[in-house]
Amino acid sequence: MSAPQKKTTRRSLLVTSAALSSLALTAPVALAAPGPSPSASPSATPPAKMSTVGGTRLGQAGTQVNLATGVPVLPKDITARSWIVTDAESGDVLAAHNAHWRLPPASTMKMLFADTVLPKFAKTEKHKVVPSDLAGMGAGSSLVGIKEGETYTVHDLWLGVFLRSGNDAVHVLSAMNKGVAKTVEEMNEHAEELQALDTHVVSPDGYDAPGQVSSAYDLTLFARSGLQKKDFREYCSTVTAKFPGETKKNKKGKIVRKPFEIQNTNRLLSGDFDISQYPGIAGVKNGNTTNAGATFTGVAERNGRVLLVTVMNPSKEGHNEVYKETAKLFDWGFKAAGKVAPVGELVPPRGAAQPGNSGEAGAGSGGSGKSADSGASAKPVASATADGGSRGMETALAIAGGLLVLLAGAAFLVNRRWPLPVRRRSPRP
Repeated sequence: MSAPQKKTTRRSLLVTSAALSSLALTAPVALAAPGPSPSASPSATPPAKMSTVGGTRLGQAGTQVNLATGVPVLPKDITARSWIVTDAESGDVLAAHNAHWRLPPASTMKMLFADTVLPKFAKTEKHKVVPSDLAGMGAGSSLVGIKEGETYTVHDLWLGVFLRSGNDAVHVLSAMNKGVAKTVEEMNEHAEELQALDTHVVSPDGYDAPGQVSSAYDLTLFARSGLQKKDFREYCSTVTAKFPGETKKNKKGKIVRKPFEIQNTNRLLSGDFDISQYPGIAGVKNGNTTNAGATFTGVAERNGRVLLVTVMNPSKEGHNEVYKETAKLFDWGFKAAGKVAPVGELVPPRGAAQPGNSGEAGAGSGGSGKSADSGASAKPVASATADGGSRGMETALAIAGGLLVLLAGAAFLVNRRWPLPVRRRSPRP
């Protein structure tokens, strides 16, 4: 279970409503790119034709940005094959580079996994691991250290997914969800609902597999959707936690199960010897495989503005390069926001364009589909620490509910585009 929650003063950062005609919201989405290639190794050149979901410029190869007087120049040393900088509240795409290029996503695919599966099980539910739960994991998979025959709570498993990117935790949760094949099917269905049409899921953990692809645009959609869930926000922004160890006899012959500490592998959140924690960072997810290279989606807040940045496969092979390039794009985005005209937008889920569809999505609620903190009076995110004496993050997200507003007596739908208020928290001693 999570540590006791602390009440904080609510600070709402609602964006100005943007009136959109019902025709615009219900019109067919622009065509997606052709189906994913069966090859596991991506080409070094973006395809000539890419999806135009979110705007025609996002389907063009190369860097897309509206430079004008007062708009800062983009950093010149960004080497990623694909990246995107977006305003998480308005959905505006501030700049992008090959945004719809279908590339292997690595463990950033776990954002879609979590967004799909988190509502299925209560955090307190327990599961005893059997050998079949861990079958089919790829060689060299990242692991949190789950052992056959041991019992874990759903809360434990999600800590393993988010902090250690544990493929073993993903496979156990998939087994609880009626198997990997069923989970993959549901993930693909959810990606389609989110209008993430570049994505094709083969393995729920993001491990390299022929035909498994996503894009910087789609990964940003997954992060934005996942951040509507309180538990998602809590897990992706937790720096360290205690994870149950293996049951053993101690030196005195007593049966004990000693926990061990795990740390979030998102280096903009936890820091490293060559990179500091990024100011205002609050998640989301990183990945790294042979074919995907390094991938990362992050969310951060500065001066009341919340940005999402996704970076895929930097060509520069420096240590922590994906985080360094992300930090540079965050810096640019915070300077450019409010000055630069957008080149596209993050589209809402298909179901979000329905009047009366409001409230925060359920998370860890045993499939109820509603969270206890839904609606405009949503409570702040859970405590900045996980149970077992873990140290917490400095920032955490708490998202106001209410995706759509129907203007009385008007022929327009107003899409508030999922405003993302941020809560700053001090680390516990």
